[in-house]
Formats: sequence, C-alpha cells, structure tokens
Amino acid sequence: MFLKMRSVLLLCLALVLLVSCSEYQKVLKNTDVKPKYDLAEKLYNEGDYKRAIRLFEQIAPQYVGKPQGERVMFFFADSYFKNRDYYLAGYQFERFVKSYPRSEKLQESSFMDAKSHYMLSPSYSLDQAETDKALSKLQVFINTYPESEFFEQANEMAAELSTKKEKKEVEIAKQFNKLGKFNFPILISAITAFDNFISENPGSKYREEALYYRMDAATTLAINSTEDKKKERLEDALDSYNNLMRHFPESSFKKPADDLAQTIQKELGAYEVSK
Repeated sequence: MFLKMRSVLLLCLALVLLVSCSEYQKVLKNTDVKPKYDLAEKLYNEGDYKRAIRLFEQIAPQYVGKPQGERVMFFFADSYFKNRDYYLAGYQFERFVKSYPRSEKLQESSFMDAKSHYMLSPSYSLDQAETDKALSKLQVFINTYPESEFFEQANEMAAELSTKKEKKEVEIAKQFNKLGKFNFPILISAITAFDNFISENPGSKYREEALYYRMDAATTLAINSTEDKKKERLEDALDSYNNLMRHFPESSFKKPADDLAQTIQKELGAYEVSK
C-alpha cells in the first residue's frame, strides 16, 4: 500500500514538473514580454533563479526606461547573486546603481555590489585584486551610507578583507625571511617588509608575529654580517627584541625571542672582546 502511494506521488510530481517545464519553454519562446515578466518574477519568488535569469535576460533590454525596468533590473541582479554568479551579480548591481540613482533600492544595490566582490575575494595566498575592489566598494558604501541597515555588516566584511590582506603581507615577509636563511642579502628585504607592515598596520592581529619574525631576520642577518656592519646590526636585532617585549610582554614568542636575545648578547660580547 505504501509503495503504491509513493509511486502515485512520484508520478504526480513528475507530471507537475513536466507541465512546469512545458509552460516555461512555451513562455521562453513567446515574443510577448508580459508573460515572460510574470513568469520570471514567479520563478524568482520560488527560488528558481537559474530559469528566472534566462527570462530576465530576454526582457531586461525591453524594459529600459519603463516603470517596471527598475524592478526587473533589481531582480535580475539579485537572481545572479542568489545563483552564486557573483561576477555578473556585481556587474548588474553596479548598472542598477548608475541607472536608478533615486531608487529606494539604491542603498541595498550599492551594498550588494560590494558584497558580490566580497564573495569573489580569494584565499590570502592568491592575487588580491578582487579583495582590493571589494574593499574599495565597501569603503565607498560605508562613507556614503553611515545610517544604513547594512552599515554594520559592511564594516565587518571590510575588516575581514583587511585582515586577509594583512596576513598576505606578513606571509610574504616571512617567505623572504625563510629564503634569507640560505641567501643572507634577502634578509634585508624581509626586514624592510616587516618594518613597512609594522608601521602601516599598528592595530593588526599579526603585529606580534611580525615583530618576532622581524627580530629573527635581523638576528640572522647580524650574525652573518661582515665585521664592519656586525655591531650595528646586532644592536638593531636587540632593539627588535625590546620592541617585541615592550608591546607584548606575555608574547607567545617569548621563549624563542629570549633565546635569540641571548645569542645576540653573546655575539655583542664576543665582538667587544675582539675589538
């Protein structure tokens, strides 16, 4: 009995889908715009964004300059976003903002434009062009709409992307440091990269890490320097240690930093004796 009822239900579902597909194909081929508009909005409301997009693609040009054009373009852009096609979503939301500067949906569309690029932001290890674009758009939104309901979310997204970029900068500097263990002149690039990061990102969550690895790079460079540069570089490395301890007295890097500091003191002592 149960299997029979299940078969009947499956058959009914198949018939509904068949009728739905048949209706969709019929409207898709129809030259009349109104049925396409009605079905596109119906599919959008039902969450069938992929099929809604095909209809919106057909009718959007025909609604340019018409009262319904604003509604069509917003649904079109939002369908792309909900279908996870963020490139085209961003493009369409940007078009909406430029086409309807007085729309009630202007704030939301501006935010969704920025959010589309936020969704495209890749892992920190990859090229950050999309991250930069998203940050730029988020900052414009934040500055333009400080009272918006999306303001807090925009700030959170901007902070997340900024942190991602900070991580990339630190990892690049650490890579210089790693390579410098086998090619000492590269350590100068590592130290410069850490210095730039520390000065430009005073509130970064990676500041402690940058300070430690700056000390690590400076110590290795100093120890392997020629005699005429050794003392100055050892003192610079010791300054790095003091800077780390001043800002992070309970640093998670305290043990290895203390060990490096002892090495620096021994090298300075040996240098003074030799002189």
